[in-house]
Amino acid sequence: MRDTAERTAEILLVEDNPADVRLTRGALQTGPVAAHLSVARDGLEALAFLRHEGTFLDSPRPDIILLDLNLPNKSGSEVLKEIKADEELRRIPVVVLTTSGAEEDVRASYDRSANCYVTKPVTLDEYAVVIQAIEAFWLLVAELPSH
Repeated sequence: MRDTAERTAEILLVEDNPADVRLTRGALQTGPVAAHLSVARDGLEALAFLRHEGTFLDSPRPDIILLDLNLPNKSGSEVLKEIKADEELRRIPVVVLTTSGAEEDVRASYDRSANCYVTKPVTLDEYAVVIQAIEAFWLLVAELPSH
């Protein structure tokens, strides 16, 4: 396991549902890693954040991206495709975190090089467990490339 005491992990949540943003923030606050959560509320904002465009000139580079598929302005699938096609962004792990458990969505996400696909749990307790498990695996166990 990696030592995370050296710095705060950067997480980008791409999510338009305020309730899910609150749930994620709460789960991360009680999770195993010190983490800073940035939120993009649609696909266009997510790409601007990642590319340091407009009001996001000083945005941090995320260690991991939690990406909903059902987003306004540009879908999560389109965002995933653009991230994985971008030489500067493709190595950032993208965990698709969405309400859809449809096989075609799972397959399409992996076809676009998603690193993981998780269907959002229904209960609050299960949601916190899932977020903390994602955080623990990707930020404590998995070896990630340096920026």
